[in-house]
Amino acid sequence: MKVRVVSRPVLAAGFELAGLSVTRAEGGAATAEAIWRWAADRDVGVVLVDDALYRALPQDFLARLDRRALPVVAPVPAPRWDERSEAEAYILEILRQAIGYRVRPR
Repeated sequence: MKVRVVSRPVLAAGFELAGLSVTRAEGGAATAEAIWRWAADRDVGVVLVDDALYRALPQDFLARLDRRALPVVAPVPAPRWDERSEAEAYILEILRQAIGYRVRPR
């Protein structure tokens, strides 16, 4: 089964670099339309939705999605630039092990 993504344009390139097919959307209506389009494709098993767009979807729409077996629709949090993430700490540790020196984050 295929994985598809519905994302705001600002984040779409990251998903595309990972090799995923992305539909760009700006709001709840465009997001809902994209999800239904992917839901009609029997080859699509998972639709990842940018968390901000997912929260903009109406509750009745989300309830209809929950009653469907496929595709599984899951929100994906956007990267946060205002605080250090666990991923950053993990990458810094890998760098420390690889080069033998602790890199200081900004």
